[in-house]
Order: sequence, then structure tokens, then C-alpha cells
Amino acid sequence: MRVAEPAGPEGPVYANEMMTPQVLEKLKAVTARYEELTRLVSDSAIQANPQIYRAHAKELAEIEPLVESHRKHLQLADELAQARDVAASGDPEMTEMAEDEIERLERELAALLEEIKVLLVPKDPNDDRNVVLEIRAGTGGDEAALFAGDLFRMYSRYAERKGWKVDVMNMSDTGTGGVKEVVASVEGKGVYRQLKHESGVHRVQRVPVTEASGRIHTSTSTVAVLPEAEEVDIQIDPKDLRVDTFCSSGPGGQSVNTTYSAVRVTHIPTGTVVSQQDEKSQIKNRAKAMKVLRSRLYEMELRKQQDAIAKERRGQVGTGERSEKIRTYNFKENRITDHRINFTMHQLDRALEGDLDELIAQAQARVDSDKLKQATESDIVEA
Repeated sequence: MRVAEPAGPEGPVYANEMMTPQVLEKLKAVTARYEELTRLVSDSAIQANPQIYRAHAKELAEIEPLVESHRKHLQLADELAQARDVAASGDPEMTEMAEDEIERLERELAALLEEIKVLLVPKDPNDDRNVVLEIRAGTGGDEAALFAGDLFRMYSRYAERKGWKVDVMNMSDTGTGGVKEVVASVEGKGVYRQLKHESGVHRVQRVPVTEASGRIHTSTSTVAVLPEAEEVDIQIDPKDLRVDTFCSSGPGGQSVNTTYSAVRVTHIPTGTVVSQQDEKSQIKNRAKAMKVLRSRLYEMELRKQQDAIAKERRGQVGTGERSEKIRTYNFKENRITDHRINFTMHQLDRALEGDLDELIAQAQARVDSDKLKQATESDIVEA
């Protein structure tokens, strides 16, 4: 890596194969937009319009890390150019000091360029969405249901640590601490980005409480993380819906069980069925059912797009298919293994208490790394 000649009014840049003229022009345009947005959010007329102000403030926050990294890049590149000048001065003592400085600056700039490249790679437009979290017991009978309950408590505790809101929309329990199925909405900042790689089959290996001989059993539960869809994302024709009402079968008091408050919504073209019975009000149950239905249909559309892209680019952290085993929880060894990234940690007890930061960060880091490897200059420039 070398320092290029001064590039316009911004001075020298630290050049590598990524810093093409097109990428530099992209950085210049993002910086100009950042300065424009900074002026706009300070304008009293803009501040008087909450909708426009929020949109500008959101865009400003999104591009600020890239702008700050680019400015730091220019500053360090300038310091490196000066250090090289000193090293070429012919003074032995100054040259030795300058060479140490050059080594440090080159190391910092190399790391910073990787950071800039990550920030330039197109982001998932769904990252800031809330999610619909669905957990279902798989193979393993009662033990699978107990594990499904463990997973839901784990994610609920993680959400609590993050300050997110969890609202149970539908739950079918076994009455013995297990969960056959639970559907919940999770609302907060960056929920989908943090949870989207949790979709898949989760496997547990442990000795059931009912196992007298101490044999380890293997059971599974499936997790689906669906980005919450708005009405503007998915247009559903009322003619494509069949809505059935029935008496709730779960707990909730006499009024729930004797009135037709439960709702079953069927999307005829796809055969997708959503049932909701937690609320006493039929109207509320229908609203919740439609929320889940929109998210499921939205995910179907996303999968169609991803399948098309996957023909050219294969994701390294699994396909996201729910049939794919992504993780094993081994209670005897206090171990969690993520099979997609070959990562193991012996802190299962902490994870079950909601300490998932390391697991999630490892999966996300692999995804970001793969995006960098796959990203072309056109991806970066057009982002």
C-alpha cells in the first residue's frame, strides 16, 4: 500500500485496490450529503415538520459513521505523507523516528480502510425493522417442548437486556413448562439485524428429568425470525382471505372461552394459515393475526429474492432454511456450537440467561466478512 499523490482539495489518500476514483467520488458525495443534512436538521422550518425532521435525522445517523471514518482516513493519510517526507530528509535520527511513525500509521490506515469498506457495503434494508419471532417444538416430544420454552425465555431475557419490548401474540403450552408453539413480536432498535441469523433448527442434547438411566436425549426446536411487514410492504386483497371465528380453547376466563373471539385467517393463494386467540376481542385477535400474516408473506417474498441472488452468490452462514441445523446446545458440557461458522463457547448457562452478544456477534462478523469478499466495486459505488 502506498500514498497517492494529492487528490484535489482533500489532499492525499491512502491508496489500495479499494480506493479507486469511483469509490473516492462516492465518499466525497456521502460527505457532501452529510454536511447538507447537518444544515437541514438545524433549520427551524425543518424542525417544525416532525416527519421530515425524523427522516433527515435518521439518514444523518446512518451515514455519520462512514463520514467520520473517511475524515479520519484523510487525516491519517496526511500525517503519513508528512512522515514520509521526514523519512526522506536525510537526517538519520529523524528518519528512524519517522519510520516508526510510518509503520504505525500504515497499520492504522489498513484497519481503517477495512472498516470503511464494511460501511460502504450495501446494508440490509430490513435491519431496523421489528420482528415476529416464532418458536416451535420439533422432534423429541415433551423434551422438545421444554427446549422450545427454554429458547423463548432465552430470547426474552436477551430482549430485556437490549431494552426491547416482547409481546406474546400466541402461545400453546404443554402445561408442564413446555411450549408447543409461541409467536411473539419483538420491538426495538436494530432488532432484525441482531436476531435474523437465529432462524433455523436448534438442537439440544441433555438428560431429560424423566430419564432414570441418565441417557442423553437429542431434541430440536425451530426458530423463525420474520421482519415485521407494514401494510405498504404487502398489499393483501381481502378477496384472498378466508376468516373463521371460533371459541378460544386456551386460558383467559369465562368470557374468552364462551364467545367467538378467536380468529383463524387463511391466505388462499399461498395456503398460509394464522390463528390468534389470546385477546378477548375478536377485533384485536384479527389485527394480531393480520400482523403475523403480513410478516410471513413478506418473508416469502424476501426468500424469492434471496433464492434468485443465491444462484450467483452463496451465503457462507447457511441458507437460512428452517430445516437447517444451525446450533447445538449441550447441557452436560455447558457448550453451544454454531455449526454454520464452526464457533463453540462453553457458556451455555450464561446464554440461557440472555447473554447472547458473543454468539450473535460471531455470526454477524462472518456475514460482514463474506459480504466484503463478495462485494464488487459496483456494489459499493451504487449503494
